[in-house]
Amino acid sequence: MAQNPTDRPDKSLQRGPEKKAPAGNESEIDAFLQKVKATPPANKTPGVRGRLIFGMDATASREPTWDRACQIQGEMFTATAELGGLDVQLVFFRGFGECKASKWASDGKALARLMTSVMCRAGRTQLGRVLSHAVGEASKAKVGALVYVGDCFEEDIDSVCHTAGELGLLGVPAFMFHEGNDMVAARAFREIARLTGGAYCPFDTGSAKQLRELLSAVAVYAAGGRAALLEHGKRHGGMALQLTHNMTGK
Repeated sequence: MAQNPTDRPDKSLQRGPEKKAPAGNESEIDAFLQKVKATPPANKTPGVRGRLIFGMDATASREPTWDRACQIQGEMFTATAELGGLDVQLVFFRGFGECKASKWASDGKALARLMTSVMCRAGRTQLGRVLSHAVGEASKAKVGALVYVGDCFEEDIDSVCHTAGELGLLGVPAFMFHEGNDMVAARAFREIARLTGGAYCPFDTGSAKQLRELLSAVAVYAAGGRAALLEHGKRHGGMALQLTHNMTGK
């Protein structure tokens, strides 16, 4: 589908103790793990690195948790370093119509540097533009998955879901991580996950450890498939091990 150039991200980049997740989230996390289990890993060509797009809501509502999120989200790809097979592109939106995409980063440290250069600015969500960008990238070369972290949704659901459907046809699952409990966002994120063949998972500021483990597991899975995730689970335990148990029945 032809895209309006103004709808694409600019190719430039501007600059407590952890608690157990609330009991109400446990079934959501289990459902998320089961969904990842059913998601086929990206077909990889030997010698060609996998690619994953990481979308972030950088509007003002996320500012209180931004620093912690940057640390968690930067660490997620450190787990894939030994696989030697994952490149990450950061796409974020903020302010008045600002949506930007970084260059592809080849390691977690590079991604962390990109994230910490971003300051939150008040504005409306632009998830549709993140999805449109992912469609454009996936149309040029294989993208293994889209990971998105946000807390609200303020767009036309039909238009955004149409783009999500296009992303699904290109074989790019969207893993939607939902911060907070906004019901409009929950409905939208679930539908985007369904249309792309991805998964939805809520979290809050008290479940940083669970989020870190889930993000790392998805990254390892995107980079190396089930075998890599199984080895990662054996080494690190936690949610990664729970995910491998779901996938192997062991």
